[in-house]
Amino acid sequence: MGDRGVLLERVPLPEVPWSELDALPDRTIFQTREWLDFLVTSQGAEPVVAQVRSDGRSVGWFTGALVRHAGIRFLGSPLRGWTTSYMGFNLEDRSLSVPAMEALRRFAFRDLGCIHLELMDRGIESDPGIRGFRAGRLSGYELRIDVSDDELMGGMKKNGRRDVRRALRNGITVEEVDPVADPGFAAEYYDQVRESFAKRSLVPTYPLERVESMIRHLHPAGRLLLLRSRDPEGAPAATGIFPGLPGAGAVFWMGASHRDKQALLPNEALMWTALRTWRDRGAVTFDFGGGGQYKQKYGGTPVSVPWFRCSRFGVLEHGRTGVQKAVRLAQRRAGRTAA
Repeated sequence: MGDRGVLLERVPLPEVPWSELDALPDRTIFQTREWLDFLVTSQGAEPVVAQVRSDGRSVGWFTGALVRHAGIRFLGSPLRGWTTSYMGFNLEDRSLSVPAMEALRRFAFRDLGCIHLELMDRGIESDPGIRGFRAGRLSGYELRIDVSDDELMGGMKKNGRRDVRRALRNGITVEEVDPVADPGFAAEYYDQVRESFAKRSLVPTYPLERVESMIRHLHPAGRLLLLRSRDPEGAPAATGIFPGLPGAGAVFWMGASHRDKQALLPNEALMWTALRTWRDRGAVTFDFGGGGQYKQKYGGTPVSVPWFRCSRFGVLEHGRTGVQKAVRLAQRRAGRTAA
């Protein structure tokens, strides 16, 4: 397929029509100015926003970010390790996806001087087999939430309805957290994450400071829901972090719980509250944040999104795989040491 005259033109951040873009039906929280600011702080990234043009006419937008390692440029939308999901394009015509990706490759390598590019776009649900790109996949579950409580509950699997109801009967209560009034929430959540990773002799893949940065950038804009569940005695049992964009979708970013409270099903109460709260804030869909058999019970539809990557030099593909293996090995070693 030819490029159909498609090209990308970078737009300075102050000139990006953020409100207009955030109102698009295919917009994600990970494309917003607040999330990009979070990537600047937590990943040392440089935001890249570009207008997609076809035959001289604007047909959409691309959102991503640059990072530099040893002076070498990488363009991610997102890159692995950013704890960031779908970014990519907002296109008025999805038949332009393939020529837009071809234009993105030229933009990344020629205009930005990058040697590696990665892209995960929720609007590209199958691998179109684009020359020069390899694709892995991210599988998960997505649920339509703009329905009543009865419809939300009725759409769950039998064990999902049972577990949510049991959690409530067990006396689990859920509260929304204001991080200004409760500045210790991030540390509380992270302690639970460490406890969870320690069970597998691992350590968390991201630092506490990343959580604190995300809260600092997203919560004041009303784009982050922080929840805590408590046991019948009022002791903290679980925490959950749910970014989202009214009019579009919300996401289960991360959650954790104390091991000795899990029999009370505090995570199920958290999820039930998150679904209804984001619905009431105007979100249309809820992404459960990747795979996991336990997520099936909430009634979401399976999704499998290709994660594309392209390098100017083939050796980078082998290096990327080697780095991933080294990181996993180092994490296991650190977990055994911490334990």
